[in-house]
This record gives sequence, C-alpha cells and structure tokens, in this order.
Amino acid sequence: MSEPIGVIGAGAWGTTLAVLLAANGPVTLWTHRADAAQRMARDRVNDRYLPGVVLPPSVEVVTDPGALGGPHRFFVVAVPSEHVRATARLLSGALGDGAPLLSVVKGIEEGSHLRMSEVLGEELPGRAVAALSGPNLAREIAAGKPAGSVIGSTDADLATELASVLSSDRFRVYTNPDIVGVELCGALKNVVALAAGMVDGLGFGDSGKAAIITRGLAEMSRLGVAAGAHPLTFAGLAGIGDLIATCMSPLSRNRRAGELIASGVPWPDAGKQLSGVAEGVATVTGALELAAAHDVEMPIAEQVRAVVFDHRPPLEAVAELMSRAPRDELH
Repeated sequence: MSEPIGVIGAGAWGTTLAVLLAANGPVTLWTHRADAAQRMARDRVNDRYLPGVVLPPSVEVVTDPGALGGPHRFFVVAVPSEHVRATARLLSGALGDGAPLLSVVKGIEEGSHLRMSEVLGEELPGRAVAALSGPNLAREIAAGKPAGSVIGSTDADLATELASVLSSDRFRVYTNPDIVGVELCGALKNVVALAAGMVDGLGFGDSGKAAIITRGLAEMSRLGVAAGAHPLTFAGLAGIGDLIATCMSPLSRNRRAGELIASGVPWPDAGKQLSGVAEGVATVTGALELAAAHDVEMPIAEQVRAVVFDHRPPLEAVAELMSRAPRDELH
C-alpha cells in the first residue's frame, strides 16, 4: 500500500481535497472535533460542510494527532487562517517524518503579517512547503465540475509532484515558482470579495462591482509586487481567476458576508449566517499591516476594514472611495 496523504482540517475544502486525493491511495483526514470525526467515520459524509458528498472507503477520519505520526507522503493544511499557527503547534510533535506541507489556506496573519507558508515554516521548521490557490469553490470541485488551480513553490520538483497527485480529468493543476504571489493572491482576493459583496448588498449593480474588482486587483498587484511577487501571477489562476470566482459566485462566503453586512447585519452576526469562514475578515488587518510595511496604499481594503470592524456605514465607505482625487489609472 502506498503511503497515505494527510489532510489537516475537515472543512469544505479539506474534505473536498481528501475526496480528490483518495483516488491515488489512502488519506488520513484529521479534525480537532471528536464528535465530527465520529459522525463522518460512521456516516461517510461531512453533513456540516459538504453535504451529499460521500467519503471514499480509503479516507480514514481521525481526531487523534497520533494518527498523523506514521509515514505520510505529504500533509495538506486546510484549517482557517486564524487557527493555522495554533494547529501547527498542536501537531508539531505528531508530524514526525519530515513530510512536505501543502498549504491551501488563504490568509495573512494579523500582527506578524506573515503568509500561511511562513507561519507553517515557523511552527514546523525543516519541511518543504508549497501553496495551492485558484478559483476553487469546494462544492463545485466536489461535484466533479471542471476547474483549474496552481501550486506555488520555490521547489520545482515538489510542485510538480504535488500537481501530479492532485490533477485529474476534472481538476487541472499548474505550477508557479512564485509562492509569494500565489499566497498573496489567495489572501487578498477575499478582502476584495467582501467589498464586492457590499456592492451587491447595496444594490449598486454590475458596473460598480466590476470597478471594485478591477481596482481591487490593482491593490492586490501593488502590494504583491512590493512584497516580492511576480506581477504576472496576478493575471493567473490564483489572481484574476480566483478573484472573479470569489467576487461573483453565490457560493462565495466572503461575497456573501459583504452582502449581509451592507444589508445591515453587523459582523460577527453575519458570520454566524455563513456555512463556513469568511477568510477576508481575518485577513484584512494583516493585509493592511503588510501594506504599511511596504508603504503601499490600499483604499478598498481600508474601507472594508472600517465597515467590518469600526462599523462605518457602507454608504460612507463608498462616498470615501468615490471622492478620492482623480489619478492616472496606471499610477
């Protein structure tokens, strides 16, 4: 039997990836919740996050960190960004074989303003780390609808191996040596999606939404390049591809969160109405900290943070953006 692949985190995306990876061999799917592990092991479905999708027999659902201690080909990290450091610290003694890590988490840590691969590198040193990002709505991927994604890593051999394992006739995976850009795209697009959802909640139409998406991409690219990313990464699957999906799809939790907030539901009450985590909320402060460190202006992100955390009325945020001084679009 081939070495199992470990998936850390049994949310919608972690469970989806466990199902995809099970086509190649055994998968150990870890969740911190014993009750969830018992239900999933018994019923072979993740009713909370991915209803209707049956777990293949080769997926073992566990809650004991010791189950991750044996030889594994690699580990997929799929927990919410605000829990990555604590989870890595919890499991640091269990993941003993030096297997590589594939982060599928999209976020920037508040306080340190580190990307998720950097957080993992601090807590689980000595392991190769890659990052997966792209327009990947879990329910669509789990349903077998065609999609594409990209793995960012400075280790070309690792990226190629991971892409080979993940790829199928319905899921095409590219590689990109620009892990900085791949991760920043994945994190920052969620902040823009909150703004796009607010446009929907205010009923401002597609012209306004297209402007937010486009100028949001400009913010993402400015910060990415300043932080060392390749500008073309923002024109790829992790950039404009994921941005379009997250800002437009009714399945997008970040878009839905913005829509709820703009319709008068304050955060965190809006968060309680979501099927999962809106990562843009946990990311926006860290993103603005990173922007300040690189002296990069991000007016859309600033207004998103003000609406979410400072309770600025969304219409005031719109007025602030619309009243900014005219400037060259390519500035």
